[in-house]
Amino acid sequence: MSTYEDIILTREGRTATVSINRPKKYNAFRPRTVVELLDAFLKVGWDKDIGSIVLTGAGEKAFCTGGDQSDHAGGQYGDNDARGTVGMPIEEFHSVLRDVPKPVIAKVRGFAIGGGNVLATLCDLTIAAENAVFGQVGPKMGSVDPGFGTAYLARVVGEKKAREIWYMCKRYSAAEALAMGLVNAVVPDDRLDAEVTAWCDELNKRSPTAIALAKKSFNADTESIRGMGGVAMQALRLYYNTEESQEGVKALNEKREPDFMKYYK
Repeated sequence: MSTYEDIILTREGRTATVSINRPKKYNAFRPRTVVELLDAFLKVGWDKDIGSIVLTGAGEKAFCTGGDQSDHAGGQYGDNDARGTVGMPIEEFHSVLRDVPKPVIAKVRGFAIGGGNVLATLCDLTIAAENAVFGQVGPKMGSVDPGFGTAYLARVVGEKKAREIWYMCKRYSAAEALAMGLVNAVVPDDRLDAEVTAWCDELNKRSPTAIALAKKSFNADTESIRGMGGVAMQALRLYYNTEESQEGVKALNEKREPDFMKYYK
């Protein structure tokens, strides 16, 4: 892929930065976005000249807010028309974030909601500005991430907190995210770029083989989630075709509260 429409890939020294470039959509992703993210990470993830990778969002308002519900192919992580095949590229991207032998830092400004919260969680390290906001919206939208977004989150913040995050769909400040272990550091908004650069500069001095082995070792403990999530994602495709799931998107478009009560058995 020679040119990108939804992301920006830059390199400075031994650090590559991949930015979701859809600020008007609060950096929500559509299938094309995820295909481009995959392409960029496959390019830099095994590049011997790269020591660290930063994942971020363009603008000041959002890191990422998950799937773009206004996109006919992207709503609810729908059919991947951008690749010419039916699939869920976000699942592949979750795996690539874990598989690249480089440390990946999430640089979070503004909202990291839904699928964006999952991406921030899956990155090796997460550094947030004070204006960052984290949270899930899945059960409010007729959606869920039944793989790394749930099971791995429980490893990061603990079982009880992870269930609260998914069941209650609250929003959490950067300070709250730091307290629960969801992020590694919080800095003033105007210091975020400098702080991430400082962390990357340190990482770039480390032994790349030692870092790669450490990452593989950390991942080994939760690798079973990949297989479980793969099966669950297939079930999720069936769920997204139901009226119950579609009620969430319909309610959002109609600017009303969703009515899920009628689906209780």
